[in-house]
Amino acid sequence: MPNVDIKTIADRLALGLGIALMLGIMLGEGYRTQLGMGVGFLLGPLPDILPFHVMLFIMAAITGLYASLIQKYTMDWELMRRVQDRMKSFQKEFKEAQIADNQSKLKKLEAERSEMMGDQMKMTKQQFKPMIYISIISLPLFMWAYFFINQQSDLGIVSEMVFPFWGEKAMDDFVLGPIQYWIFWYFICSLPVSQIIRKSLNIGGA
Repeated sequence: MPNVDIKTIADRLALGLGIALMLGIMLGEGYRTQLGMGVGFLLGPLPDILPFHVMLFIMAAITGLYASLIQKYTMDWELMRRVQDRMKSFQKEFKEAQIADNQSKLKKLEAERSEMMGDQMKMTKQQFKPMIYISIISLPLFMWAYFFINQQSDLGIVSEMVFPFWGEKAMDDFVLGPIQYWIFWYFICSLPVSQIIRKSLNIGGA
């Protein structure tokens, strides 16, 4: 009987689920609505108890913690630091060689650049897998917020919040282009929360 690698199977299932979520959200409004409704059912009475902007803050904290843990345990941070340090050193040497018009050094550095491409490809692959894992939690939560604010608008219910310097704004109004205030608020919450979590977990030298 062949050995079953449970970790490999779980890994493939998680990647498949993440990709399916991303494709489904890109392909149809109906899928986004159903996903948002499903998450709303799981959240139960919370959206009725807490203001919408507080729910968004909780979402930012959950996704920030989840994303940080995924990145901490799935990425080779030593490789990331090594590649980044090597790139900084390379850019400094390349600039100095250009200024000095050192053609011999420039040719040598061009050859080194080709070698570095391999490490950069590895780094890109490492960043892609965690992104898929993170989408399993972040996309459903984001679709719930999208569904909830649209549902509130259809019912004539306005979720508002007071922003510094701007005053009271409806969360479904547009702050810039297609970006609504609720999306803006979510990202404002995400940045400091993620930085605090990354600092506490010592991720990426944060």
